[in-house]
Amino acid sequence: VIGVVIGKTDVRSFPDRKNIGTERYTFNFTIRDSPTYFINVQSWGREEYIRSLSESFRVGDCVTIENPLIQSKEAEREEKFNPVTPSGYKLLLSENHSVVKTSSCYDTDTRLLSLLHLPVKDPQDYYSLGDIVANGQSLHGRVLNVLAAVMSVSE
Repeated sequence: VIGVVIGKTDVRSFPDRKNIGTERYTFNFTIRDSPTYFINVQSWGREEYIRSLSESFRVGDCVTIENPLIQSKEAEREEKFNPVTPSGYKLLLSENHSVVKTSSCYDTDTRLLSLLHLPVKDPQDYYSLGDIVANGQSLHGRVLNVLAAVMSVSE
């Protein structure tokens, strides 16, 4: 699978239920290979492997993923913490079987660079800040997608 990285989480650790007293490490990222399709990638493993993998690329890089495990996603649980994707699957990376190679999008496919700035949500599924101000009471307690731009940053 070849795609541009459009999102990435920090490395996290969790107690390993199989080996009491040890930690398992993980991080997720999302890749996109067309305007319509993108998929979440999850990696688990030893701290050295996960930190090294996470540091090997950043958002905006093109990656080639070889030998991932394809797994059905648990939409209810997974989409709380990852972007909602159009696929019913996710990719799992294994330290022993999977390989992630990074390359310049210019070397791979310059069309991938344009995908970096496309929204991952339906354009009709956003509220503008004006909509929220005008309809704030009726929107109370709802989860909303907001489309806004940063005009300035200051102290």
